[in-house]
Amino acid sequence: MPKYHIWTIGCQMNKAESERLGSYLESRGYSAVATADEAELIVLNSCVVRQSAEDRVIGKLRALKSIKQASPRITLAVTGCLVNSKIKRLKERFPHVDYFFKPGEYPTWIEPTEPSPIIPRRPPPATFVPIIQGCNNFCTYCIVPYRRGREKSRPLAEVVSEVRELVRRGAREVTLLGQNVDSYGHDLPQRPDLADLLDELNAVAGLARIRFLTNHPKDMSSRLIERVARRDKVCEEISLPVQSGSNQVLEAMGRGYTVERYRELVSEIRSRVPEVALSTDVIVGFPSEREGQFQQTCDLLSALRFDKVHVAAYSPRSGTIAARKLTDDVPFAEKRQRLRKVENLQQTIATEINAQLMAKTVEVLVEGRKKGKWYGRTRSGKLVFFRSDNDCLGQLVKVHIEATSPWALQGSPETDSYD
Repeated sequence: MPKYHIWTIGCQMNKAESERLGSYLESRGYSAVATADEAELIVLNSCVVRQSAEDRVIGKLRALKSIKQASPRITLAVTGCLVNSKIKRLKERFPHVDYFFKPGEYPTWIEPTEPSPIIPRRPPPATFVPIIQGCNNFCTYCIVPYRRGREKSRPLAEVVSEVRELVRRGAREVTLLGQNVDSYGHDLPQRPDLADLLDELNAVAGLARIRFLTNHPKDMSSRLIERVARRDKVCEEISLPVQSGSNQVLEAMGRGYTVERYRELVSEIRSRVPEVALSTDVIVGFPSEREGQFQQTCDLLSALRFDKVHVAAYSPRSGTIAARKLTDDVPFAEKRQRLRKVENLQQTIATEINAQLMAKTVEVLVEGRKKGKWYGRTRSGKLVFFRSDNDCLGQLVKVHIEATSPWALQGSPETDSYD
């Protein structure tokens, strides 16, 4: 039986696609191995959204070159966002790679016909379900629309059927994925939206929780917010990337909303879903971002007090509007300083927010075990660790919180709290 190894970097969409690719390969007679040097087929699922991610991909490809030279019979393939329409150029740059295939696709050299959607054979308790590919927004810094194409939604009935089967195979929670998940359904014949899909999934027997991401502030509807408030399986957690607290920077980014509109949206969400946990993304050091504009971002984060903030320093991506038209004029050292300032600010905020859960009891869906402790997340996405001699995988466990930090909670399970 041939062996395969998939190396994955990047977003949840990449993780979901690698999971499905693994199931596809297993259905064709392959078996998974933990390391690349054990495999006859090595697949790199790449990410180039940030320079650091692309650097890791290139470094991995260079490291695998020696394995390929020592064992020429090994098949090396690359997918993900490194793969664009210029396959010939990629082959010239990486001649030791046998195949390149676009993100979300399957290896045509194994089976030349396009397979039907692949469902993971052994889904984890909390699993990802891609529902829409691509993006139509073309933010000036983002390479995704050029690599994954325009938005294309999966039929609603197909998604519901897949989730039912995932639940039958052991999943308890699903996270619906899209580069812009709020746009789901606009390209389908009956034009269902994400709210309609949440209604259907909320009725799936055995499914305990539903999440969705990534959202775009200009596309999030009041109807969707209402579903988070009213559907019992939809978790009170929303990721809402703001990227900057400056209207001038947001305009240069091509985001399509103002800071004022963003604040209104956050206010609406919190008024309808009082227990909601909000997270956001921020880019520091965007071209021509002045110190005062960066301070506006810090002021916004201080005022809105997010549960999580994912911050990155701007790096130009070849082929994007920003890379073509804007000068990367903020010094690297200044970007790093701004990034650390946001990280320190958010650490303080998250410490204070999570401390409010001290001595409280929370419900945790257990996703796995690490260093002798079970771990999982609350409905609001808080990571929780606890010890138990029971087999807790996939269980909903009530945990009494005994210690908090900015990044995770620690506690003990309550007696007879397992579902």
